[in-house]
Amino acid sequence: MVHSRIPQRAPAARGPAAPDKRGNRARRSLRRPAGRPGPHETVWLFDLDNTLHDSSHRIFKAIDGAMSDAMMRLLNVDRERADALRLEYWRRYGATAIGLERHHGIAASDFLQACHDFDVTPLLRAERGLAGMLARLPGRKIVLTNAPYSYACKVLHALGITQEFEAIWAIDHMRLQGRLRCKPSVAMMRQLLARLRVPAHQVVLVDDTLANLRSARQVGMRTVLSHHPGTPHNARHHGRSPYVDMWVNRVGALLANGHSRVRY
Repeated sequence: MVHSRIPQRAPAARGPAAPDKRGNRARRSLRRPAGRPGPHETVWLFDLDNTLHDSSHRIFKAIDGAMSDAMMRLLNVDRERADALRLEYWRRYGATAIGLERHHGIAASDFLQACHDFDVTPLLRAERGLAGMLARLPGRKIVLTNAPYSYACKVLHALGITQEFEAIWAIDHMRLQGRLRCKPSVAMMRQLLARLRVPAHQVVLVDDTLANLRSARQVGMRTVLSHHPGTPHNARHHGRSPYVDMWVNRVGALLANGHSRVRY
């Protein structure tokens, strides 16, 4: 399991919990959060890539290249076959790593570490004043990402927003009965709700992928589509849908009375 340590600029009391070898401390931070939420306090689940930052700008290209190279090496196939398998497994399971683990016996943690082992700082692009906007958004905030924990830590640190999140729920922590279950898994969403110990209607998922929002709605969460033109398979979405409560194209839009529009 990926568990590289990233120096934190934020005070430890407010930053995300760091995992031990099995990610247990990160799990405990969600099972027993600091302070019980009020009866109407919103718990925000923020996706990372193409939601908190513009990963399509440069980071996705770096990850895509690393994934293709790793699959060519691990499976001994050419790039065309590697890219086809990547897309197939992403569509089928929500993450290429799950397909590699289930069908080829390749540890997901090893694959993910190889694909995210680069300096993110020069590749990042995000809204100005992001930390301040998150700080002003009422409620608790948690990162929910299919990326590995170490990568999420690096991105949050480089963006200067680590202190705004109480925990990170990464793909490292998404195992049910020994098998990886990442977004858009409904079972994983239910597991997360159980660890949060809050009613589903107090939880809002902010995500750029419609399939993830659909699963969140199935378990009773509220949903915000963080629209990004670089997100695949969202092109057919026009206007509102039964499982999207709000549509935004930047985090700052949530402050313009957005938090009240997605709450019960």
